[in-house]
Formats: sequence, C-alpha cells, structure tokens
Amino acid sequence: MTDFSILVLPGAYASSVASTLDVLQAASVLAPRLKLARPSWRVLSAADTSVPLSSGLRVDAGVLPKRHRADASTWIVPGLGLDQGQAIAARFASADAQRAIQAVAAHAAAGGRVAASCSAVFLLQAAGLLAGRRVTTSWWLAAELRRLEPRCVVDADRMVCADGPVSTAGAAFAQTDLMLHLLRDRFGVTLADAVGRVLLIDGRQAQAHFVVPAMLSNGNALIARLVARIEAALPQPPSVQALADEFAMSSRTLSRHVREATGRSTMALVQSVRLNRARMLIESSRMSIERVAQQVGYGDATALRRLMRKVAGANPSRYRTAGFRRRDEQR
Repeated sequence: MTDFSILVLPGAYASSVASTLDVLQAASVLAPRLKLARPSWRVLSAADTSVPLSSGLRVDAGVLPKRHRADASTWIVPGLGLDQGQAIAARFASADAQRAIQAVAAHAAAGGRVAASCSAVFLLQAAGLLAGRRVTTSWWLAAELRRLEPRCVVDADRMVCADGPVSTAGAAFAQTDLMLHLLRDRFGVTLADAVGRVLLIDGRQAQAHFVVPAMLSNGNALIARLVARIEAALPQPPSVQALADEFAMSSRTLSRHVREATGRSTMALVQSVRLNRARMLIESSRMSIERVAQQVGYGDATALRRLMRKVAGANPSRYRTAGFRRRDEQR
C-alpha cells in the first residue's frame, strides 16, 4: 500500500517538491530506528514521465492512469509558485492541469485525503473540495481564494489548516510544515518529531509574522497607496476615518475595498504596517522594545508585546535574536 501520492505539475516550485521528497526520505531512514513502519510514496504526473520544475530542475514521475483507481494514499500537490490570480487561472486552464484537477476530485470523491500548499491550494478549489472547510494558502493570495470560493473560511494567518480529509498550507516553504503534519497524522508524533529534529524544521504555526504589508496590495493601487500613507505617518498612524476622508470615500466603502483586496479589515491593514515596522526596527537596531513601541505609535511596550503574541504568536525578543544572528553570520 502507498501512503502518499505526490502529484507534480510542470513548473511546480522545485523547493516545494524537493522538501516533500526529503521529508519522506528522512522519515524512511528514521522509521526503522524508532521501530516504526516506513512511509511509502510515489510521484505522479498528469502528462510526462519527466516533469520540468522551476529553476530548470526536473523530477521523474509515473503518469496518472486514464481511469481513476481508488487508493488509500494521501494525495499531495506541492506549491506551484504562482503569485497572482490571473496566472493561476491561466495555469489551471491548461490540459495537464485539468487532468490533475479531475484526478484529485475523483480521489476525494472516493473518500481519499488530499493536501496542497501555496497556489496549489487553488487546484483543490478548482476540484470543488474547499466549500464549507477552513483552509489556508499563501497570505497574499487569500483574498483571491475567498473570491473564488466564498463558501470556505480562509484562515491566512495559519501555516497549516486541516479540515476533515483536506489539509492546506501557506506559501511554498510551508510545504515542510504540511509534510510534518501529514507524517504526524499518519505515522504519529514520534516519527514526525524525529524528522523535524534531524532536518532542523521548526514547528511553525502561523504565517502572520511573515506578512509584508506592501505585498498585500498584489497589484491593487489603492492598497499600495494606503500602505505607503500609513508607513509615512508612523509613529502617528491615521485613523480609519482619516484614511477614508483622505481617499475621498466613506469608511464603509474603504473597508469594503480593503477587505476585497486583502481579506482583512482596514484596521488590520494598519496594524500589519505597524507590526512590520516594529519587526524591522527590532531586527536592525539595538533600540529597546519600549523605544520601538514608541516609534510605531504604541504608548508602551506592553501593548506591542501583546499584539505581537496575538497576531504573530511570538514575543518581540524572537525577532531581535534572529536579526542579530543574521548580522553576526554576515561579518
């Protein structure tokens, strides 16, 4: 019996495919030492036996059978590296993608489990598998996923979401987090934790602290202007009403535009800008946390610490350690 079927589309993000295979290979090596069963897997393609990936790499694969055959494996679709809605729509209109979508839909209809990360989550959406479920994807694509499937709950702050037989993960490198989750679900905590330790993979729970506000615009001119305006105003961020007045619209209309473009409220956008500036200051300077809080408009460090724990799941000191470590390594 095969435990995992990895469905690779041409142009898939090479690191996403590689991390999938590396995690499984590490699990296969470690399992006997832990007196556990080895995971088994296969690589599938909707077209050719040699699949071109990003960065000029390729991976060997077996071609999907013309008729679906029910199996008990979890089907995994690694990230595709697509960063805009138009690119996703164009990619999924191709013949190989349509065949992959039909195969995934048939597998799920037969009771199979499916998983995807990054823009590959949109393949699950195209297969009709996300309605009524809580899912995640790359945080800058969350609004587009909500638009395409308004019946699902897109929790873009989460790194991995598991809802019944459907598991989804954030941006391409969240594939490692997804694989640890799938190993844990199928083989238990012991094997998943051992793989995480050997490969030095931290168990990350949230995407929130990786959000870059400027990227939330995803080509939307209004959001780009709002982000620039908020950044320029710090440490005195404008209120939502002040932003609405400045952009000649009601606060309700502004909120509607912001939510349609980012999946967040206007206040959440303001908070993202403030937190991003705080993180940059913590990483790149020796300012005290109290001073950083003042620079982004908080009256005291307690408020900044509380918000960072709520949104990013981490204390400010985590960013300081990471920032100084990077600078030390560059010297």
